[in-house]
Amino acid sequence: MTTSSLGAPPRNVISKILDKVGGGLVQAVLVLIGLFWLVPTLGLFVVSLRQETANNSTGWWTAFTKPAEWTIKNYADLLATGFTASFWNTVLITVPTTLLVIGIASMAAYAFAWMEFPGRDALFLVVIGLLVVPIQIALIPIAKLYGSIGIFGSIAGVVLFHVAFGLPFAIFLLRNFFAGIPRSLLEAARMDGAGEWKIFSTVVFPLAKPAVASLGIFQFLWVWNDLLVALVFANTENQPMTKALQSQMRQFGTNVDILAPGAFLSLIIPLILFFAFQRYFVQGMMAGSVK
Repeated sequence: MTTSSLGAPPRNVISKILDKVGGGLVQAVLVLIGLFWLVPTLGLFVVSLRQETANNSTGWWTAFTKPAEWTIKNYADLLATGFTASFWNTVLITVPTTLLVIGIASMAAYAFAWMEFPGRDALFLVVIGLLVVPIQIALIPIAKLYGSIGIFGSIAGVVLFHVAFGLPFAIFLLRNFFAGIPRSLLEAARMDGAGEWKIFSTVVFPLAKPAVASLGIFQFLWVWNDLLVALVFANTENQPMTKALQSQMRQFGTNVDILAPGAFLSLIIPLILFFAFQRYFVQGMMAGSVK
């Protein structure tokens, strides 16, 4: 008599207990990992609210037993250095770049996915090839070009550079998502008399919200945290927060009372954005995994 004819073997008590607590155990482990991931952010926040002498003498975790060390003077000193202008420069660079990349890439991705034109596949291979081009090799040529047309050191120059190097990945990501949309939806729209723009704006783009949200988060974080492009193409008046913090470190060395609040302000916005759109982010990452 085979084992299959006898049915499943009896389960012991330990197996039943593991089945009942397994889901809760996994959730508890994930919560602990999430809290551990947030510890550096919490530490940075506490350091930004402590006096300089306290930060130099004891660890940040001791502040919870010494509330007298907490102060907002660090943030007042930071704003006195002109950091507010750098914050708005970062916004003026990041937001237009993200919107332009999403807008241009979504239209290009739709064309590559659903429109027939000569050289489409070859052009898409060129776009894929641009993914491996490092930005370092373009810094000097683009700097010379910007100097000749008079936009070197401006916010517009930084935005254009980020848009140019953000488009290949954006087109690649959205094209793969658009290609997974059922053809029957597009054919039904065409039978109703809709043109390509109507199909893109009313059928394809609304369905791509998860992928667009994921792309927006990626692009926002890349540009918000960028330092290399800002160092090359942004002057002192148009510098973003990353360059402003780097200049503070160069001038004053380890002045934690200035660097900590600046670093926390530059960190909190991406965190808020990620937690606000995390549902779409997860959907976008899972898009196309199940056919």
